[in-house]
Amino acid sequence: MGTGAVKRRKRDIHLHVMVTPEEMDTIRQRMAEAGVTNTGAFIRKMALNGYVLHVDLAPVRELVSLQRRCANNLNQVALHANTIGVYPEEIAALQRDYAALWGRVSAVLEQLAEVVKL
Repeated sequence: MGTGAVKRRKRDIHLHVMVTPEEMDTIRQRMAEAGVTNTGAFIRKMALNGYVLHVDLAPVRELVSLQRRCANNLNQVALHANTIGVYPEEIAALQRDYAALWGRVSAVLEQLAEVVKL
């Protein structure tokens, strides 16, 4: 190459990203964990090969609803137990609700375990 020739860069498009100081600290921490010192290379690698998790919180909302129902039923049974006594069908209803709740908890935990494996 002579003095008048200009070498073309392989990557000739400039990408500018603004971050907060806290975000930059996190980026530096992740770079250190990965053993990378070149910020541009790290950001490029993450943008091209990283992944974004989209978490569907509907199962969690359902768990919260089941938990509220179970707590409400438990309060009703406690009130009955303190005033009238406990009926076997009330205990059976509580057992069904708790079984449903723990079945859902197990399913959500299995889904989360799959996400962590990725």
